[in-house]
Amino acid sequence: MINLSKLYSGKAGQSDGLRYPARRNIKPIVVFNCTGRCNLKCVHCYSSSEGCEREPEMTTAQARGLIEQAAGFGCPVLLFSGGEPLLRGDLFELIAFAREKGLRTVLSTNGTLITEQAAETLAGLDLSYAGISLDGPEAMHDRFRGKQGSFAATMRGIENCRKAGIRTGLRFTMTRENIDRIETIFAIAAEAGIRRLCFYHLIRTGRAEQLGDQMPSSEQTRRAMDTLLRETDRLVEADGADEVLTVGNHADGPYLLMRLKEDKPEHLSAAEEFLHRAAGNRVGQNIAAVDWAGRVTPDQFWRNYSLGNILERPFGEIWQDESDPVLNILRHKHQYTDSKCGRCRWFDLCGGNFRSLSGSAELAEWQNEPPCYLTEEEITINMG
Repeated sequence: MINLSKLYSGKAGQSDGLRYPARRNIKPIVVFNCTGRCNLKCVHCYSSSEGCEREPEMTTAQARGLIEQAAGFGCPVLLFSGGEPLLRGDLFELIAFAREKGLRTVLSTNGTLITEQAAETLAGLDLSYAGISLDGPEAMHDRFRGKQGSFAATMRGIENCRKAGIRTGLRFTMTRENIDRIETIFAIAAEAGIRRLCFYHLIRTGRAEQLGDQMPSSEQTRRAMDTLLRETDRLVEADGADEVLTVGNHADGPYLLMRLKEDKPEHLSAAEEFLHRAAGNRVGQNIAAVDWAGRVTPDQFWRNYSLGNILERPFGEIWQDESDPVLNILRHKHQYTDSKCGRCRWFDLCGGNFRSLSGSAELAEWQNEPPCYLTEEEITINMG
């Protein structure tokens, strides 16, 4: 995640200690995709979730075992995702158990199932944050989500969270079709009283694998970044935002620095220092994912390659096993860059988006995903 509101607009964020640590915690944040079921059928769902249960999910006892393993290994955050996590009947029990074990708990949800009672329960469990997904204005959102009325239900869920005092944010995945609706998302957030917004770059995995024609062009992505920086500055100036972040494409860091050089050169040095602290894309290093069947992956977008299963080996043992070819590549990126990253002056700061969409450990099948949108001139020029 890149905090635009901090690096471009100078407003510190609540999670900056994790994002830009003076000393890096090598233990990962864990995304727990606790169910493969969902009440919606989103076109860009990275887990291809739907209404039916396609394979057995971990029992409550097994999920508690995962929580114990993550806490014992020193992981700082457990993010409950899915599918739709509220379809798990034991979700509240698992969140309570994670808090007992000292984990900060976060929820990623479509928001449609968050009733007033559910929100009050989540607040009572000391949930740290609820990230709720939105894809655009009502008609567009409902079409993306595959269900009429989902926009209205999501907005009710957001309101119920806010009434219960849960820190709540919007999550927006940028596709070729909706990337020009960024200003609309800012307006919806302002009307709903939401002060944290996360803008995700599309990664073509799960159902999104079929969205090749929906990957924004480099020109669209650059325009979107310009809009994000402008709207973030406006919102921070009006004290209307706590955090505005981009997620999934670490070319955003160099692009932000180049914009700072033109717009706010006095902030350039500090922003560059923070980005170096973050160390760019740290998939397989500072983020991990575990799915409903116990499979461990380098992040939530690696759907076809398992590092191991927590029902067979402890999470910590799996995570530290660099004999795995995928972990070895991800943790020695300077030896395994794609051709563009290999000649890029920003690589130490960005880390590239190098991944295998097929799940293959064969390096020949890896690529920059999402694509880097910097020009050849920009990856070679001097900032001076």
